[in-house]
Amino acid sequence: MPLPKLPTRMGAVISADTGSEPVVAEDAATPAPTPAAKAPRSKAPAAAPAARKTAKPLLPATPPPPEPALTVVTSRPAKKARLATAKRKLFVLDTNVLLHDSNSLFKFQEHDIFLPMMVLEELDHQKKGMSEVARNARQVSRFLDGLVSGNGELEKGVELDTLGNQEALGRLHFQTTALYAKLPIELPMGKADNAILNVVHALQAAYSKREVILVSKDINMRLKARSLGLPAEDYLNDHVLDDSDLLYDGVMPLPENFWLKHGKDVESWQQGGTTFYRIKGPLCAEFIVNEFVYFDGDLPLQAQVKEVSGKSAVLATLRDYSHGKNNVWGITARNREQNFALNLLMNPDCDFVSLLGQAGTGKTLLALASALTQTLETKRYNEIIITRATVPVGDDIGFLPGTEEEKMLPWMGALEDNLEVLHLGAGNGEITASGGNVDWSKNTTMELIRSRIKVKSLNFMRGRTFLNKFLIIDEAQNLTPKQMKTLVTRAGPGTKIVCLGNIAQIDTPYLTEGSSGLTYVVDRFKGWPHAGHITLQRGERSRLADYASEAL
Repeated sequence: MPLPKLPTRMGAVISADTGSEPVVAEDAATPAPTPAAKAPRSKAPAAAPAARKTAKPLLPATPPPPEPALTVVTSRPAKKARLATAKRKLFVLDTNVLLHDSNSLFKFQEHDIFLPMMVLEELDHQKKGMSEVARNARQVSRFLDGLVSGNGELEKGVELDTLGNQEALGRLHFQTTALYAKLPIELPMGKADNAILNVVHALQAAYSKREVILVSKDINMRLKARSLGLPAEDYLNDHVLDDSDLLYDGVMPLPENFWLKHGKDVESWQQGGTTFYRIKGPLCAEFIVNEFVYFDGDLPLQAQVKEVSGKSAVLATLRDYSHGKNNVWGITARNREQNFALNLLMNPDCDFVSLLGQAGTGKTLLALASALTQTLETKRYNEIIITRATVPVGDDIGFLPGTEEEKMLPWMGALEDNLEVLHLGAGNGEITASGGNVDWSKNTTMELIRSRIKVKSLNFMRGRTFLNKFLIIDEAQNLTPKQMKTLVTRAGPGTKIVCLGNIAQIDTPYLTEGSSGLTYVVDRFKGWPHAGHITLQRGERSRLADYASEAL
């Protein structure tokens, strides 16, 4: 078979004696380089074969018609937005920031990050164990290894978007040399915090034209830095709200002129025993799906927002759980917010419910009563699972003996107290003439109740999937957003999750009202059609507890 005719012009010109990279022509009409443009002859004969492997194949003699110009979109367009070095802030991260949020390296946008050697040393000490802190330490080490692998010049810094985090446009710098600057106050250098403060002071002197800021979750560390004249900030990226008073409470009181502005062209219909109203007006745009609204005027109204569309909204009337005929396991609502909470807890279409409130507002009692009713009476769920963060208020009493449930029982005193109230309230306890009750723990009904309630530890939740379960997370204010995500994502088909807590009683270090996992889920689930939230306002435990919460 005859060979094809050789082309008259080569598509790529390879110079075997050039020391530079091969030049590949993008079009057949590109002229070949002239001999005058050649580089001096190289003495390395192996350059030519390597160049031929990367060259394009020869193009046909007749060049194809030119293609239209294409707009080239780079894979990382965010690189164009990088600020000049002088305009970027330099954040020095304390170890507790990395241990609190393993993704904090990528949360500083266009600014640079500096890690002192002491921080790496402390990360190494914290990497052992199965706790959340140890897991975060190992994850940070993996991130750092991925960023520096293949980068031989750490002195110039490493781009933080190397691993694909395109929102991080700054650079990561490590301490590669000894940094020392005399502090205004002599501090013992054997302490890690003082060594980090010394590095910040040295960086401030070395980069006088840049803003050097220490980021730490430790309040005392920030106080010491400010005493030395060093800028210091808290890590605020995980803060959902700056002010807890702005937290969504799930309830909106309607103004006095509500019916005057929204009473025209009201449509109403009934479906499944519920009355729906479609109203129109300027206030409808402020409604949130599953939010409760109430009006105490001449035409009183208590309803739940079911749909919002511009200046139109659909409201649904509520079931009155304050009436005895609608009691839930013998419990009736004592105030408006408790009635709203029971409407959420007893709604099978609401998969996630969060209840906030101070001590004595009835959070645990309402959740447990609705769980027992829907598990033992309506058979909607086949089991109740209760868990909580095991954070002691005082000194830790050490290891607890027994199985998982036996270890968790000392933390579940609230469960036992509420079970006693519910057991007697449902009429299952035998009251004696003296006012006491017969050994109710041995009662058959109580044993049945206990058989359907499982107490689980948070440490064994990872990897599980709950099917048709009623999951109650008590003391949820002590959970981090990451721990809360781990728990909520365990829900399988037919599972309802109820989060209870009081953000004014946080016992976990480095957690605040704005960064608590409970605050996080309340804000993130706001407006989802299958989630609801209520902040219980009034205490119903006793007049002594109510007065103590106000006076003390």
